[in-house]
Order: sequence, then C-alpha cells, then structure tokens
Amino acid sequence: MNKEETAKEENNVNKEVHETKKKNKKEFHKNNKEVEKLKEEIREQNEKILRLSAEMQNMRRRWDDERSRLLKYDGEEIIIKMLTILDNFEHAISMDDTNLTDELSKFLSGFKMIYGNMSESLKSVGVVEIECLHKPFDEKTMNAVLIEHDGNFSNNTVLDVLQKGYMYKDKVIRPAMVKVNQADEEKKEEVNNE
Repeated sequence: MNKEETAKEENNVNKEVHETKKKNKKEFHKNNKEVEKLKEEIREQNEKILRLSAEMQNMRRRWDDERSRLLKYDGEEIIIKMLTILDNFEHAISMDDTNLTDELSKFLSGFKMIYGNMSESLKSVGVVEIECLHKPFDEKTMNAVLIEHDGNFSNNTVLDVLQKGYMYKDKVIRPAMVKVNQADEEKKEEVNNE
C-alpha cells in the first residue's frame, strides 16, 4: 500500500470515527433525555405513592377513631329507651303509699325494687344523672323549659327539675328539662344602680 492509499484509508477511518462519535453523542443526548424523563416519571410515581400512603394512614386513623367512638358509646340507643322506662318507674314510686291497700303497697314496693335495680344497672355501665337542682343553669346539660321569679335564689339558678338528664360516660344523652330562676326587672335595676 502506498502513502496515498494509506492516507485515504486513514481519512476514511477518521471520518468513520468522527461520524461514530457524532452518532454516539446524539444517542447519548437522546438517552440522557429519556433517563431524565424516566427519573421524572419515577419521582411523580413516588409522590403518588406517598400521597396514597398518607391517605391510607388517615383513613385507618379515622376508621380507628370511629370504631373506638362506636365501641365507647355502644348501647347508647337502648340506654336512651330505658331512661323512659326509668322515668315511668319514678312516677309510679312517687305515689303516696300511706293510703294504699296492702296489695297495692306490695306492687309499689316491687316497683321500687325494680327501679333500684335498673338505676344501679345503668350506673354500672356509666350512666350518670345530671345533678342540677339549685345549681347554676348549664346550657350544655340542661334545657330551660320554664322561667320563674323567686327572690330566694340567684339569677339563672335551677328551681325545679321537670325531667332528669343523664350522661353516658362523658356524653350528654338526654339533657335535663328544668325550671330556671330569672331575676325580676326591678331587682336587676337595683343591682345595676348599686
């Protein structure tokens, strides 16, 4: 091979190397773009997985809270229904038994026993009567159905309990219906003038 042919051959090889480098650079840039695109897709998928995971945790927490709330107040509906029966027993045993025959007196003592058992059973599961007679009116646990003016008590004091209220654990299941003292307008003016 002579110099010319060798030079030509070298030139051709250089061209091929140059074209191969050029081609490799294009492929590298193309592949680099694809890699960046795939990285972005992976990042989006990871964010989506994180959001779904957080959503699942929130759902599980809400479900656990709801389940524990339901378990905590399990039986509330039947307890509310039993309160009506308890009220009826209270009305029955509040009768004056001095003028009753022996037979009716026995029935009344039976009612008193049933009432006592029922009251104790309700207390044992967490039902507590709301104490409100001669206490300040509390709108969270009481409903004022009557207002009266009585100078012997301060303003907003409960004068009478018309229907007992009850709490089940820490929840008011039936507010007490009460008669509340409201100070006379003249007394209010006197207090304001002093």
